[in-house]
Amino acid sequence: MNTKFLIGLTASVVSVINVSEVDARPEISGTSGLEQRYFFQESLFRESFSGQLSLYAEPEFYWDLNDGSDSLVIKPFVRLDQRDDERTHADIREFLWTHASDDWELKAGIGKVFWGQVESLHLVDIINQTDFVETIDTEDKLGQPLISFSLIKSWGTTSFFVLPYFRERTFAGSDGRFRLPLELDIDNPLYESSDEERHVDWAVRWEHTLGAWDVGLSYFDGTAREPLFVQEVRVDNTGNPEAFLRPFYPQIQQIGVDLLAVVGSWLIKFEGIQRDQLDESFIAVVGGFEYTSVGVFDTQYDIGWLVEYQYDERGELATTTGQNDVLLGTRFVLNDIDGTEFLLGYVQDLDYSDSRSLFVEASSRINDSWKWRIESFLFSSNEPDDFAFFFRRDDYLQFSVEHFF
Repeated sequence: MNTKFLIGLTASVVSVINVSEVDARPEISGTSGLEQRYFFQESLFRESFSGQLSLYAEPEFYWDLNDGSDSLVIKPFVRLDQRDDERTHADIREFLWTHASDDWELKAGIGKVFWGQVESLHLVDIINQTDFVETIDTEDKLGQPLISFSLIKSWGTTSFFVLPYFRERTFAGSDGRFRLPLELDIDNPLYESSDEERHVDWAVRWEHTLGAWDVGLSYFDGTAREPLFVQEVRVDNTGNPEAFLRPFYPQIQQIGVDLLAVVGSWLIKFEGIQRDQLDESFIAVVGGFEYTSVGVFDTQYDIGWLVEYQYDERGELATTTGQNDVLLGTRFVLNDIDGTEFLLGYVQDLDYSDSRSLFVEASSRINDSWKWRIESFLFSSNEPDDFAFFFRRDDYLQFSVEHFF
């Protein structure tokens, strides 16, 4: 993020807060951890490695101000990676001042906003940029400079967002895994807007509960969080032409709908968008259900069954892997004192029979301060037009130990 912009934004946030209040002792919490990845195959591109060790920390500092009417949260993040210089990075996930009234709320600074209901793909979640060097599932997000105002009424909550600065997506470096076939020039991205990263984006969202349904409607106008890639050619040190890619961020207008219904043991989920970009319009949807069997075989264990379908009208030109895919999954919850859970998912591409992926997530507490996690992704694809084709040799198993403080 631009340093001068960050300093200016931080100063603006702090200026509206009583300095004597901020000097009060904050509540400190957070996580830190050690993470080890093991890749089962050699990379498709350049030299590869099988092991990747990293350390990370995400402390949180929280101030309760003005008898609870205001609060300030600061949450930095840092990772040190053994192999990939781009994955060694730091970010401010949150530096957010909040003022809360009876029926409205104002936020300013750097924050994280999540929209969505579905397990496999969050189409409507568009405020924050993806931190792609963290993990391939796009769940980790960069902090977003924002000002938001929420009106809380009996007919629903309406939130308005002004986003004055754009965050570029992070990508693995030349020594990392999950790379594209050509070198990616992340230092010189392209933008449709002449304002580039300083284009002021905006969004509005209404959410409400109607009977059994949680309903969300959203609209976004600004810079796309998902880049396209433009191939260019340059001359290398030996005088030979060399192809490379530059990220291109177009302007978009997006309408989003997300739904969640709880009907007995069933969760019914849906997300859909209609987006205009580069003189074209398309729709994308993802939806399905999760059914939970509580206390199976007269035990304390719960088993959930997941089915979701992903569709993108762009087909092979889609910037996500879910252009015509189905997810089958199961969630196993032990309901023990350590909170042990397992999630197993299988994704099949319906356009390419040889394209599929498998993921496993598991976690459990060791004690009140420590937790272990296991994550694994396996890919299979023989179709060059399939996005997953580039990751077909990046199968990995990851084990991490987290400390909570």
